[in-house]
Amino acid sequence: MPDKPLIVGIGGTIGAVSSTERALRIALDAVEREGFATRLFGGEDMARLPLYDPRATSRTSQEREFVDAVRKASGVIIASPGYHGSLSGVVKNALDLLEETAKDERPYLADMPVGLIATAYGWQATGSTIAALRSIVHALRGWPTPFAAAINTQVTQFDDQGGATDPAVVEQLCLIGRQVARFAPLVERTSS
Repeated sequence: MPDKPLIVGIGGTIGAVSSTERALRIALDAVEREGFATRLFGGEDMARLPLYDPRATSRTSQEREFVDAVRKASGVIIASPGYHGSLSGVVKNALDLLEETAKDERPYLADMPVGLIATAYGWQATGSTIAALRSIVHALRGWPTPFAAAINTQVTQFDDQGGATDPAVVEQLCLIGRQVARFAPLVERTSS
């Protein structure tokens, strides 16, 4: 039996409780319901990645694991907190590491559907963070899904059971997961 196609989740914050990572998990759960395998690189995983140095001649096991997972992926979901109007440093550092794929047959996020989630304590940073993520995904040759979730954590709280206080937010996150899952089979056709 062939392996299930893989969708990689990238996002979260360094710290004990991350609304961003909880939102990402809801989207990845929707991907799994569509029959895909998932791999989450959360805040703790990204915190283990050293600052990206393009001149480095070797990579840590954590860096190799991350890059290898993205290489195998049929789609990606990126979730970032809005820090000072843009994405967090740990998320950006992880995305910078994808430079390791520059000479691959399928470089960066080429031809992959990429779902986007931004969380912030207020509305202003959610919009600018989504815009920054879209620009980065385009630069990495990926296809941002039509819908992106902007979540104001002043209004919506997440719980330990995989839910949120606003059912509409849960549905938005599930929509992102479903869109990535529905567009992912196109990757298989174009990369063969």
